[in-house]
Amino acid sequence: MPVLSHNLCTVLKVPHDPVALEEHFRDDDEGPVSNQGYMPYLNKFILEKVQDNFDKIEFNRMCWTLCVKKNLTKNPLLITEDDAFKVWVIFNFLSEDKYPLIIVPEEIEYLLKKLTEAMGGGWQQEQFEHYKINFDDNKDGLSAWELIELIGNGQFSKGMDRQTVSMAINEVFNELILDVLKQGYMMKKGHKRKNWTERWFVLKPNIISYYVSEDLKDKKGDVLLDENCSIHSTVHLLKLGSPPPHKEARQRRKELRRKLLAEQEELERQMKELQAANENKQQELESVRKKLEEAASRAADEEKKRLQTQVELQTRFSTELEREKL
Repeated sequence: MPVLSHNLCTVLKVPHDPVALEEHFRDDDEGPVSNQGYMPYLNKFILEKVQDNFDKIEFNRMCWTLCVKKNLTKNPLLITEDDAFKVWVIFNFLSEDKYPLIIVPEEIEYLLKKLTEAMGGGWQQEQFEHYKINFDDNKDGLSAWELIELIGNGQFSKGMDRQTVSMAINEVFNELILDVLKQGYMMKKGHKRKNWTERWFVLKPNIISYYVSEDLKDKKGDVLLDENCSIHSTVHLLKLGSPPPHKEARQRRKELRRKLLAEQEELERQMKELQAANENKQQELESVRKKLEEAASRAADEEKKRLQTQVELQTRFSTELEREKL
């Protein structure tokens, strides 16, 4: 735990306090160490102090390292472990805000569509509908590891080589996670030497970065964006204070799902009320039917007794008449 805490503090840029850690897990008369728990310490001394100035990819790398060996499928995958990591990060971005984390079929379809488009292929809606039919009815979505296996087994990338799939995953990762709005080669004029050099430019909502090549290993500089710049739709988004388009779209999809879920729950509630009212009505009708049957049964018994009495009286009358004749 000390090593984990120190690494977390380093990645999240939070001052590490080993004394607080030792004090939190002290073994005294108040009880064993296990009762103290690591989560209370993590929340109080690390997560509550986190600012938005840490490298989120580095943090994801650390979390991935802690859980990948235990959870990643042992089946052979057509994607590299680095690609699997990127799918895992995308999963965390698209997953629902509840535990355990899952990605619902709508977001799976959204992701697979983007990957298919990035590979230059055509989306096969029928194939996905067939997949959804076979989806486990007892589950609301897929875990991160199930999503990695779905993408890594090549079911939705048949005919594509590994490099194409890898490039598609990287492109979607750049857009959804790194907020890359556009990227590509352009010519740039030097500051000191006024010659023109080809550079790989990456456009994000508030900055343009440029590199020697598209592998992004040798960064040459940044251009901060403000109201005085004129870049596509980026400045308009800055003026409005809007998030990147894919994040805004993700939020709209979540809100739509919540709205549809609320409407479905309301319909289910109304159906239950109608069903309960119908059941009560059926019970009332059944009670009336039983009373009618009982009344009919009593009337039949009375009619039977009346006819029997009539026969007995007729027989007695005939007997008396014969006796009179004699």
